[in-house]
Amino acid sequence: MPGILDLRSYPEALRAFRWGDLWELFDGDRGHLNIAHECVDRHAGAATALRLKFADGHREEYTFADLSRWSGHFASFLETEGVARGDRVGIMLEPSLAFYGALFGTLKRGAVAVPLFTLFGPEGLALRVDDCRPRMLLVADQGDRWRARFPDLRVVSLDEGLAARLERERGHGPPSTAADDLAVLQYTSGTTRALPEAVPHTHRAVITLMVAALYGVGLRRGDRYFCPSSPAWGHGLWHGTIAPLALGIAVGAYSGKFDPARILEALEEFRVTNVAAAPTVYRMLERSGLAQGRRFSIEKLSFTGEPMDPKTREFVEATFGVAPRSMYGSTEVGVVIVDYPGFAGYEVRPGALGRAAPGWEVAIVDDGGRPLPPGTTGEIAVRRRDGWFLLKDRGHMDEDGFFHHAGRSDDVIISAGWTMSAVEIEDALRAHPDVVDAAVVGVADELRGEAPKAYVVARRRDTPFVGELQEFVKERLSRHEYPRRIELIDELPRTPAGKVDRKALRDREAGVAP
Repeated sequence: MPGILDLRSYPEALRAFRWGDLWELFDGDRGHLNIAHECVDRHAGAATALRLKFADGHREEYTFADLSRWSGHFASFLETEGVARGDRVGIMLEPSLAFYGALFGTLKRGAVAVPLFTLFGPEGLALRVDDCRPRMLLVADQGDRWRARFPDLRVVSLDEGLAARLERERGHGPPSTAADDLAVLQYTSGTTRALPEAVPHTHRAVITLMVAALYGVGLRRGDRYFCPSSPAWGHGLWHGTIAPLALGIAVGAYSGKFDPARILEALEEFRVTNVAAAPTVYRMLERSGLAQGRRFSIEKLSFTGEPMDPKTREFVEATFGVAPRSMYGSTEVGVVIVDYPGFAGYEVRPGALGRAAPGWEVAIVDDGGRPLPPGTTGEIAVRRRDGWFLLKDRGHMDEDGFFHHAGRSDDVIISAGWTMSAVEIEDALRAHPDVVDAAVVGVADELRGEAPKAYVVARRRDTPFVGELQEFVKERLSRHEYPRRIELIDELPRTPAGKVDRKALRDREAGVAP
């Protein structure tokens, strides 16, 4: 009987799925499980674990044995430094052997890893440090700067001889943690929260993660995988790092300031067959004009974080020769809607988020938590033990079971009694040949209560262009669904994960200082 990794048919994947089968992929059980062992140590005899492309153009590769050794020495270092099981360890590093070694070394020690974005300023970092109270903070350099800012925190800098210190450590014994022990505090990058929120994940989370790995990203042994998302955020950490390593597949990652040319080089040099990224990444690759004439080996391509506009979808299909596959979920529950990359018998429906992932019951519900019929807009929700969990997005399900996104719950615009989708208006604007990017939010309107306002990055800045854009959207959506106000700007604000920062746009409209 074929195992769960052998299934390649969409109908068969649905029929054969059992949550218990995911446990068969791992050494651990419901009592004892450790992510570092499952991702690193049990594959120590295998080949490449890390393929890293850097912003300066160079690349590095490391084996599972290299990663096992580095992480083992770091776990021992933590013990020497007095970091106990359950203590938090902040890791503010770019993708590198040190980042992955510290991440898995922390988990080997039984401590809790807290990945942190390297571009945080003092206030952004302070919010998270004050929230999770780490015992140690690992940074690349400028250790004195961070010690002055956090005098009560043990700050360790890579540029202060850490590598030599680790060489003197004896290594660490086999990790021993319960499946329900806390493993990671993952800070969200959502656009609607004023303050960061840490989502706790136990070692058991690697089991649920396999739904995304197998059916959302389409990972299979033998893939040459690449995910340029920062591992400080959910997609880069769980789908870009832990998911492939847990299956014995090498991580393909990018380190440093985003550069489309370097990303395209990595796809060629690493002979990538499976790539996962945010739509923003594909949009920037298209805008660079550097993809033509290159030789790619991509067989599976997925995206998450926001819907993909038609123009970018066309670029992906023309450039890489594959249909982009959507993956949708939340940091709190994981991936629940997928497009099944690599599975025969599945229809990709452009513009849809996909269908429910195996093992999940997904529905569109009303304000009272009651499932709505197909074609009706409501809240996207997934069933959990205590009822329906709202995913903070609106959408509808069509007659064939495909889910469609209609914007964040707080990004739905109700103007003069009409309900409008910010996503639809944005897609219409992006279809204009002179529009580079666009974001739409609801703003106060004396007559209508609320009205859509568009922030547009465009190649033209002349006065008639605004009216032209409004007519352009009216013709594509309806005479009432168009941006009543348009502001031309140089660049859209984005969260560190690459999503449009709608909260920053609302603050800008309200006159709130960033």
